[in-house]
Amino acid sequence: MKFTKMHGLGNDFVVCHRKEPLSLDVFELARKVCDRHLGVGADGLVFIQPSEQADFAMRIINADGTEAEQCGNAVRCVAKYYYDRISGARRELTVETKAGLQKVWMEEDKEGAAMVRVDMGPPVLEGRKVPTVLDKDMVVDEPVTVEDTTFHFTAVSMGNPHAVIFVEDAVQFPVENWGPRLETHSLFPNKTNVEFVTVHSPHELDMRVWERGVGQTMACGTGACASLVAAVLTGKAERRATVHLKGGDLQIEWNEEDGHVYMIGPAVTVFEGEWAL
Repeated sequence: MKFTKMHGLGNDFVVCHRKEPLSLDVFELARKVCDRHLGVGADGLVFIQPSEQADFAMRIINADGTEAEQCGNAVRCVAKYYYDRISGARRELTVETKAGLQKVWMEEDKEGAAMVRVDMGPPVLEGRKVPTVLDKDMVVDEPVTVEDTTFHFTAVSMGNPHAVIFVEDAVQFPVENWGPRLETHSLFPNKTNVEFVTVHSPHELDMRVWERGVGQTMACGTGACASLVAAVLTGKAERRATVHLKGGDLQIEWNEEDGHVYMIGPAVTVFEGEWAL
């Protein structure tokens, strides 16, 4: 199985372009391939597959063998892969994901570096649709108690569930201590991604993330989108901001006209290889 190792701000993936589905257990394969000691090492195994609705379909399996509905950094990586190798340099593409269709555009920053802009769609805010067990139109600044410690979270789905928690210092926050406890809390029937966020100004946020099925990662595109949405809903930020992640920065906008969230960030190819099946 030929693959390309890619990353979006350090959130890394093993990307495979497949015209035919694999005949083996892709969930077990993902666990083996993503193992950082015995495999290639990655946060997820991503397949580029044919689509009848879009230029191509993306399927992503987390490092623990669970399937994700969506991943913003993976979308940028597969779009860059498709643009470089398949599209004939066509700069506007459509990607099919389990969360729906997404438009992506290949762009450049001021220094000429390749960037990918993604229409992440509108955020889902209704409590049971995120999902949480809370029957509310919006779950904003809601208390959640873990081991006698109470946090307040805002629930947002960007095709996958997020619980955004504002803290005094996200950079120094003990993500590995609280992340797994919150991920599996009974409030979240499908588990959840957890973002710890500090708002420095209406246009600047720090974010650290515990990703469902992966653990702490260097970046999370959907998490950055959810964090800005939560910051707007709680009156802490305006609709366009830079989100500082462990692996670098993403530009996020929650557009007031169409209600969609747009993300701009890099995608990088690291190396190519072949996995013996």
